[in-house]
Amino acid sequence: IGDKRFAVTGTPTDCVVLAVNDLMPGRPDLVLSGVNRGHNVGEDCSYSGTVAGALQGMAFGIRSIALSQSLERFHDEVTAHWETAEAFAPAIISRLLAQPWQDGVVMNLNFPARPPGAVTEVEVTRQGFRDIGEMHAVKRTDLRGRDYYWMSFRGTKHDHPVGTDLRAMDDGKISVTPLHIDLTHAPSIHDLKGVLGGAPPRSMVA
Repeated sequence: IGDKRFAVTGTPTDCVVLAVNDLMPGRPDLVLSGVNRGHNVGEDCSYSGTVAGALQGMAFGIRSIALSQSLERFHDEVTAHWETAEAFAPAIISRLLAQPWQDGVVMNLNFPARPPGAVTEVEVTRQGFRDIGEMHAVKRTDLRGRDYYWMSFRGTKHDHPVGTDLRAMDDGKISVTPLHIDLTHAPSIHDLKGVLGGAPPRSMVA
């Protein structure tokens, strides 16, 4: 990292846009988004600012990687093993950059909530999905007595499917997941063209 750095009071996507279009003298070869405090796995990817920053880099035609460090929780204590991401990220990134990538793909790296010595494996995974009941809103009160809600997970032990990013975090592995921005469900396009297309239907007025 060079001596010249910038801080932006915006989202990771804002950072990428500002850097690529306005601050840097030339287009970079790589965008790194993160390291985020907390993992971005499963459906987290749909609302993660860290992943969105990487997707914006991809939209510019730049190889982009999202990095997140999972948190170790014990009662009210939360520990981020930043040394884990620091120990393993450089070599993993180097290996990824040495390989050809498919168009429209970003790499989503998640590091488990363990110190480096307890991490023994890297796994290439697919995006998993949590049980719908895991997420809930925790009601809290701020210092002025006003209620607010914090999105959280119940922490219930689940047997996430093997091969998913969720399972990799459960097993203390580093997860590498190739993601892409196209959310189109191609089979449904064929099905819907049979009922929609051409002139728009009008509602019947009595």
